[in-house]
Amino acid sequence: MILEFLYPLVKYFTPFNVFQYLTFRGAYAAMTSLFICFVFGPRIIEALRRLKVGQSIRGDGPASHLSKGGTPTMGGVLIILSVLAATLLWQDLDNFRVWLTLGAFAGFGLVGFIDDYLKVKRHNSDGISVRAKLAGQFIVALAITLILYFRGEEGMSLLYIPFFKNPVVDMGALWIPFAVLLLVGESNAVNLTDGLDGLASGLMLLMFIALAILCYLSGRADFSSYLGIPYIKGAGELTVFCLAMVGACIGFLWFNTHPAEVFMGDVGSLSLGGVAATLSLILKKEILILIIGGVFVLEAASVIVQVASYKLRKKRVFRMAPLHHHFELSGWAESKVVIRFWLLGGLFAIIALSTLKIQ
Repeated sequence: MILEFLYPLVKYFTPFNVFQYLTFRGAYAAMTSLFICFVFGPRIIEALRRLKVGQSIRGDGPASHLSKGGTPTMGGVLIILSVLAATLLWQDLDNFRVWLTLGAFAGFGLVGFIDDYLKVKRHNSDGISVRAKLAGQFIVALAITLILYFRGEEGMSLLYIPFFKNPVVDMGALWIPFAVLLLVGESNAVNLTDGLDGLASGLMLLMFIALAILCYLSGRADFSSYLGIPYIKGAGELTVFCLAMVGACIGFLWFNTHPAEVFMGDVGSLSLGGVAATLSLILKKEILILIIGGVFVLEAASVIVQVASYKLRKKRVFRMAPLHHHFELSGWAESKVVIRFWLLGGLFAIIALSTLKIQ
């Protein structure tokens, strides 16, 4: 919005030229979303307390989590509102990819909001049914995928794999179910990880820093050519969105660190995971996102292994799934689990970015 209003005035006031630079607008988008979180965070948390929007704790979870019952949840609304405000303020609103990304962000957030609302209304940890929740995610994911596929973007069905300069295969129409599964899988993986104070928000902070770098590089013809990665026209503008997400994650983490004053809820975890996967589709980094979000992959895999092992062998592999609960029950303090998982998330992000040059 600021770009549309102020940049045309550059002929009268040359300092307005700074608004054309992605790095400038991205930095101030991050500061804007961070500022909004700091200013409105305490008010939203207090409003959630007054409305008795408290977290219901699963009876089969770790006993140490029982004290978290009643902590305000649905704090992901703060992330969504701050990012939307910052994006609309600093983004180029003529960019189709910006609106698609915002649509994915809001769509997955809506599914999570409905789930959180029913949990609060029923005063237990059961929201909408698993089938209904997955159906909502699949509808949003399918809409995003079909828009990307049928809009006629060149090379959309090509699959790129880290360490390979050229696409390994043209998936054709099979790219559609592949992309849908990636979107649903990533959103659920973040949802599963959101079980300890600050864990998911800290990991998403690292992920969006990596995605901001990828957006900037992919949107520059010179950089993408040098690195041998696909050049995505207009993708650089998504750098602003990613940095707004970074600012929002920092702001939310301020209130979400142990002991948490607020939880993001499904409205936060589903929207963050879904929009990260959407960005990976736009950037043609469908496989690389699995490395960047390696901790989320491990968390989801631990649940799959645990369930499969119990059904087939009547034995559990982990003390409890997802993986972070296993380490909690092994004697690690909650803060130790969170910080070590953050470190692992940072390592995965560095490894992912290093592959850009090793191909």
